[in-house]
Amino acid sequence: MVVIGYDDAAHVGDAVRSALDQGPAVREVIAVDDCSTDGSGALLDALAEREPRLRVVHRATNSGGCGTPRNDGIDRATSAYVMFLDSDDVLPPGAVDALLGAAGRHGAQVAAGLCVRRELPSGREVPWQPELYAKAAVVARPERRPRLVTDTLCVNKLYRTDFLREHAVRFPDGRFVYEDFVFTARVLAASPRMALIPDRVYVWHVRRAAQKLSLSLDRAGIDNWQARLDAHRQSVALLLDASHKRLARAARTAFLDHSLRMYARELDLRSPGYRAEWWTRTRAYLETFDTADLDAAPAPGRVVGRLVLASPAPRDLPRVKELAARPARLLPPYARAPDGTPVWAPDLPQVSLEHLLHRPVQKLPVTVDGELRPRARGTRLTLQLRELYGRVADAGPRTVDVELVDRRHGSVLQRRAATFTALSDGGPEDASWVATAVLDLSALGRPGTCDIRLRLHFADGSHRDATPHAVRRPGLLRRVAVPSRRHGVLLAQPYATHSGALALRTAAGPRGVVSVLRRRAARLFH
Repeated sequence: MVVIGYDDAAHVGDAVRSALDQGPAVREVIAVDDCSTDGSGALLDALAEREPRLRVVHRATNSGGCGTPRNDGIDRATSAYVMFLDSDDVLPPGAVDALLGAAGRHGAQVAAGLCVRRELPSGREVPWQPELYAKAAVVARPERRPRLVTDTLCVNKLYRTDFLREHAVRFPDGRFVYEDFVFTARVLAASPRMALIPDRVYVWHVRRAAQKLSLSLDRAGIDNWQARLDAHRQSVALLLDASHKRLARAARTAFLDHSLRMYARELDLRSPGYRAEWWTRTRAYLETFDTADLDAAPAPGRVVGRLVLASPAPRDLPRVKELAARPARLLPPYARAPDGTPVWAPDLPQVSLEHLLHRPVQKLPVTVDGELRPRARGTRLTLQLRELYGRVADAGPRTVDVELVDRRHGSVLQRRAATFTALSDGGPEDASWVATAVLDLSALGRPGTCDIRLRLHFADGSHRDATPHAVRRPGLLRRVAVPSRRHGVLLAQPYATHSGALALRTAAGPRGVVSVLRRRAARLFH
């Protein structure tokens, strides 16, 4: 087990202990301190004095990234298998036993399991690439499972040490932000036999409010995006050099569906200069893709990619953000080419939306505008479902299930159902359907942040899961005080998330009111 850390004395001890607590399955823990200045090295030395399985490596100079210290660990490993752990993460109990068992049973050079992203301090957990680890599987050659390229993490896997050394699989040295991308590509290029298990084997701690963000979370600067482009470009080249064309194509389609969408939906948070530079660099990189790469990508990423390629400058960013959301939403206008084919805009007929005419209803990027009006006697959620090139009318909207979901715990706090009523403001293309659900905010058990989830039901028996698009009109997204049976008073504020979805923040009781007032005063002061 290789644990790496730099200036992380607050967490590195927990990481090392989670490795040692795996029991006899972990013969050695190699902790590489990357020339820390906060006492991390002394803390690790103190732990090593009490634990013979722990060896500490002190680097004389800081490497600037995660790759070099991990390479130091590989060089010093004496065990048959090696695994990687970052100083601010932990291993769940039994993780190494599960991976070792799978590797041994199936003669695999690599065993991989499920990683969960744990948001702190809330504790909310989101599985990483859960479809890949839904059930146990053995993959004789990675090309038989192209989806493997979507899991670019190195930390949720166990590797045979002699496999890494025989194929010279190492991390990029120095400051290389997305070193996992390149390392994983080198592993896949070497064609290992792989065992996949559904067990939780890694807990990735996500601290978005930390004073110093992790390298991958610090996405505000254009250098981060360039580092991602460089790492992805190098990864694809490694796969092509190894004649793994299917994996290289899968890596490019994964880039469109994940990386491109993630950064595109954050563009409105950035400066005009960033947006222009991002668009230029992204366009240059996408020009290296084959047409088949874009054709193979899921529709939202494919459309965003083609829009970037078609336009020399940023445009339609509000629509881009919503289409890049999960689930995707396509905002109007719904344009057509002269021959009637759906297109992104009349002046961009090459960005075709013809797939929407044939896509299953449950996958259509429908838009449901949402207005939430907190009231003392019933909070009204008004939903307006928009037409989409005639597909919504053909399906026949009937009802909608509304769920108010606690973002921290993922639990459903309230469920409501409502019926759609047809509303026409003009021709068939302007048709829409309206439904109203009444929520009882006074019954909410705990304050916090709630997401709103929708399930649309149609006459043909199909359904579509969606989130409401937050309508921005004066007076809609404002904080309102409503009576609460549990807390006396509840402050409720509808707001738009980064991806444009309608959500709700609440603060309860006198303490909640005071907390809100303090935050507002602090913002005004600064």
